[in-house]
Amino acid sequence: MSLQNLFDIGSLEQAKPEREDVQRLLSAAGRNLADAGVDAISNENRFDAAYKCVMQCAIAGLLANGYRTSSSKPGHHQTAIQSLPTTIGLDAGTMVELDDLRQLRNCDDYEGMPVGAGDVDEARRHAKALLAQIQAWLREHHPELA
Repeated sequence: MSLQNLFDIGSLEQAKPEREDVQRLLSAAGRNLADAGVDAISNENRFDAAYKCVMQCAIAGLLANGYRTSSSKPGHHQTAIQSLPTTIGLDAGTMVELDDLRQLRNCDDYEGMPVGAGDVDEARRHAKALLAQIQAWLREHHPELA
C-alpha cells in the first residue's frame, strides 16, 4: 500500500521533514541501541530498547517522506514497520522479521511473556542494521536531512 493510500485511510498524517527532527530521532535510536547492549538490565528492557531503536528509525523514514503515523489510531507501530519497504526500500523479508519483533514486544508488554537472550540478540542485530540502513538511505536520497 502506498503512503498516500495510508494517508487517505487515516493511518498516516502529513508532516514537514525537518533535519533537526530526523536527527533527533536517529540520535535517540542510537542511544536506545546502546542501552540494548547493557547486560546489567533485564532481557525485557534490553529488547524494548532495541525495539524502540527500530521504531525510531521507522518513524524517521516516514518523516523523511513527509509523513508520520497517526498515533491516536491503533496499529501505528505496525504501520510504521510495514511502511519501511516503501519509505527506505527495506526488503520485505526483513520487514516481516521486524514485524515479528513487534509482535513479541506486544506479548511482553500485554501478556508478560518473557524475552530470551536470543530474542534480545536478534532485536539488537536488526536495530543496528536498520539504523545503518536509514542513515545511508538519508545520505543518498535526502542529504539535506542527513
